[in-house]
Amino acid sequence: MDTATVIDLSRHAMWTIALVSAPLLLVALAVGLVIGIIQAATSINEMTLSFIPKLIAEAVALLLFGGWMINTLVDFTRNIFQRIPTLFL
Repeated sequence: MDTATVIDLSRHAMWTIALVSAPLLLVALAVGLVIGIIQAATSINEMTLSFIPKLIAEAVALLLFGGWMINTLVDFTRNIFQRIPTLFL
């Protein structure tokens, strides 16, 4: 296995990780930002206030994007398994 193959596999793995994690991270960021702005505007400094809205938003995002996330991971895994015979030539 040469260096270019390892770099290509690593790049593909990192790109897949970024794609799969992006929807949930962006939803958590957006909800956290909105809750933070509301807390700053109302001077409510309760740290647990943002937990329930984030939890609900993450559940909804997982329902919306879960199928796509699983398909992306399955495609990546299939690609890796299909490349196994050519890795050690």
